[in-house]
Amino acid sequence: MKSFLVLLVVLLAASFVFHRGGVPVSRPSDSRGLLFIANQFDHTALVVNLDSRQIAAKAGVDINGHEVAVGPDHRFGYVPIYGNSGVGKPGTDGSTIHVVDLSAGRAAKIIDLGKPVRPHCAKFGPDGMLYVSAELSNAIQVLDPATGKIVGTIPTGAPESHMFVLSPDGHRAYTSNVGTGSVSVLDVLNRALITVIPVAKRVQRISISHDGRFVFTHDQDAPRIAVIDTATNKLARWIELPASVYSSAPTPDGRLLLANAPSGKLLVIDLSSEKMIASYPIPEAIGEITIDHTGTRAYVSCPQKGTIEVFDILGGKLEAPIMLTPGVDGLEWFPAIS
Repeated sequence: MKSFLVLLVVLLAASFVFHRGGVPVSRPSDSRGLLFIANQFDHTALVVNLDSRQIAAKAGVDINGHEVAVGPDHRFGYVPIYGNSGVGKPGTDGSTIHVVDLSAGRAAKIIDLGKPVRPHCAKFGPDGMLYVSAELSNAIQVLDPATGKIVGTIPTGAPESHMFVLSPDGHRAYTSNVGTGSVSVLDVLNRALITVIPVAKRVQRISISHDGRFVFTHDQDAPRIAVIDTATNKLARWIELPASVYSSAPTPDGRLLLANAPSGKLLVIDLSSEKMIASYPIPEAIGEITIDHTGTRAYVSCPQKGTIEVFDILGGKLEAPIMLTPGVDGLEWFPAIS
């Protein structure tokens, strides 16, 4: 009788955990998750299943989408349409953001920004708003994804504000201003510019430590990464490297910074010592890095080669690349929905 009562209690507890209030609660998935990827050359947005390494969905977008963002509920992906040029170069000027249904693989709607601004980098803040760099307006625009309306604008005080990061609490934004070689610090809550930090002659891309204490941007004329102290909003020091890098991403545990060198290296930097501890050969390419939420694997886009390089962070080794087509660029990891 006692054994029966113990078994009954266990079953009831399990029922409560997985059917709280009669509503099923999904168990943690063993899936590696998915990637949402913009392909500049094909003018498409892709969803790649990381278990099968196959394209699960594909949607056509306008010319050209460089970067992507995945909504907090993982139902929709957002692709700002930058235009057919590079930063600071002549060409068409995009004015829209394509919203993609990630399950159906089709465009759900198009958000019109009202004028050509070359929207580029997009990120969701903790407040649920979508933040998008408006390069021609020297600003970051704040959009309500529910209405597709611009609800605020934050001036960057510099041209070519190409990429940006948000602090973990969403109170600050930091932009890399390519041609002026600077980083702008923005007060997100008050929609205001705090300061512009001179860094180098020319910089590219930007990342932030998971505790929000440091921001990293990359000198394009010297093999080094700038370390900005967010407490003082000053350039604190440099991380010297064997090659110039284009983009970087910290691991979720805060131990490592991964950086890709256009010359064909994935560099691993120990953030406690701020020294490079390993490098791995990847195709010569200017791409982006995304890391899964567990810090198990990093994915590096190589636009010229058309591959997604897969790095086993814990094992310290490259896995076989995911073979796609040239043009793969901005990418974001997101979990599979059980």
